[in-house]
Amino acid sequence: MEIWFLGTGAGRPMKHRNVTSIALRLPDPDCSLWMFDAGEGTQHQLMRTPLKLGKLEALFVTHLHGDHTYGIPGLLSTRSYVGGNSPLQLFGPPGIREMIETALTLSSTHLDYEITYHEVFEGVIYQTERYTVEALPLEHRIPCFGYRITECESQGKLNVELLQQLGVPAGPLFGRIKKGEDITLPDGTLIRAADVTGTPVCGRVIAIAGDTKPCDNASRLAQNADLLVHEATFAAGQEEKAHLYGHSTTVEAATTARDANAKRLIMTHFSTRFVEEDLAALEEEARAIFPNSSAAHDLYHTEVPRVRG
Repeated sequence: MEIWFLGTGAGRPMKHRNVTSIALRLPDPDCSLWMFDAGEGTQHQLMRTPLKLGKLEALFVTHLHGDHTYGIPGLLSTRSYVGGNSPLQLFGPPGIREMIETALTLSSTHLDYEITYHEVFEGVIYQTERYTVEALPLEHRIPCFGYRITECESQGKLNVELLQQLGVPAGPLFGRIKKGEDITLPDGTLIRAADVTGTPVCGRVIAIAGDTKPCDNASRLAQNADLLVHEATFAAGQEEKAHLYGHSTTVEAATTARDANAKRLIMTHFSTRFVEEDLAALEEEARAIFPNSSAAHDLYHTEVPRVRG
């Protein structure tokens, strides 16, 4: 599982920093792409990465401010041109469908695939065989949500040597055991999956907070997460200004991560007042509170490893 920061700025694009968008590349066997927000120019940023827009399966929008949404119509249109014709799931606050369909209709944009719109509410909003996505409302100037992605636990590695000793033939039975199913051999021998597989591998949890002031729901999203992505629009000491506009500081993002027992924090959504040379200082502010903090820059990407239970 790999996370990419396609844009890390707030408000408007800068020469060296685009507005907000995050991409999550899922591992085998899915190999699909999920995106979170798509500010103006997001499809241009995608062209600078190995990510394939045709693999886009779901788009989650935190809120309807332009620096998080103005790139969506172009992104959806280009997806058709690059062979993305499978259905797309699109999640967002009330108004997301009207916003996107108005832009597509008035521009006479034709898509070669179906969009299923989901107006987001608090709770579980999406489930697949391997992932569950929950949404919680945050505190911003307009309705805004954060998302928590939880991966299912997977079975440990099969002990092939032991299975052979027990007389289990390779083939479909191996597959059933790998899925956690106990089996009975023709001679009546019961093979328990737990006895012939290694330690289960815990599912990963990623929390992505939209624009927000510090609030209880941000902490709930981040609880015990492997990775918390949190906005840090302002620097330490600028709390009053941050809260006035519904935002957080570096120190507040780090405090949320620490108090929620998250394993890692990546900050994004930096004000245009900060240039790239300022990121190191912003990072240090957060690390004073939560040592495993980092400040993302455009096209920064990192693996989110699984941990064996």
